[in-house]
Amino acid sequence: MEIETLDLLREALPYIQRFAGKTFVVKFSGKVTEDKENLASLAEELALLHEVGIRVCVIHGGGKQLTELADKLGVVQTVIGGRRVTDDETLDLAKMVFRGKINTEILAQFRRRGIKAVGLSGVDGGVVQAIKRPPREVIDKKTGESETVDFGHVGDVVEIDGSLINTLLDKGYLPVISSLGADDKGRIFNINADTIAAEIAANLQAEKLIMLSDVNGIYMTEGDESTKLSQLTSTDARHLIESGRATGGMIPKLENLIRLLERGVRSAHILSGTTRNAILAEVFTDEGTGTMLVQ
Repeated sequence: MEIETLDLLREALPYIQRFAGKTFVVKFSGKVTEDKENLASLAEELALLHEVGIRVCVIHGGGKQLTELADKLGVVQTVIGGRRVTDDETLDLAKMVFRGKINTEILAQFRRRGIKAVGLSGVDGGVVQAIKRPPREVIDKKTGESETVDFGHVGDVVEIDGSLINTLLDKGYLPVISSLGADDKGRIFNINADTIAAEIAANLQAEKLIMLSDVNGIYMTEGDESTKLSQLTSTDARHLIESGRATGGMIPKLENLIRLLERGVRSAHILSGTTRNAILAEVFTDEGTGTMLVQ
């Protein structure tokens, strides 16, 4: 074994000791699950976290795969203001893709690594209690005009019941949860996976929320990795917003992460979901790899 590898193990040891028994909530985007080799690599990294005693809970969406299946079947998709309108046919596809195809493929990769993973949706055990999203005013950026949009079977999270998740974690299982929820009448809703991941992390009082994205962190200038922020506090993040240095989509992302830390999650991370060993480098090394936001 090379000296460099041994040094990395030494560097990892205090982090392993620190995080043993703590809960990590990891959110997969649809893009990071579509490539089988990439998914296998992610499962291997999370299997390692699991084996050293970290309680890992995975949340996933699958918007890209849903769009691809809809195209194949000729189901027209309507996206307004960046948000999908979920009609009856689209909801049926979401149930098939999220809870069926993607969830099962993730479970298979954990099975390959000898990890006892359990597939769920937010409907199972009443984990995600939701309501139908009310119609919203959406402004057309090109015309400046607004219209009232009913997003169909899109839900908003009312409450998380973490008892089933905690039971599985306590028994040594790794829950894999797809982004569906339901109300008390049994109506099923398509819910944003980022939202579910954040709400579950807050409910579980997680040590970390790790958001796997197609970008390796938060950049001051979009697309320019040299402007990436490696670590910042909630105070730093607020200053970026108030000073006007944070712009565009960076503002709601920072605001959401600040609120999450205020609710008890100790740190939030945005990492590349397609860079090999990004999770291990972020968790077990001093340097890290993405952006970490701490209270």
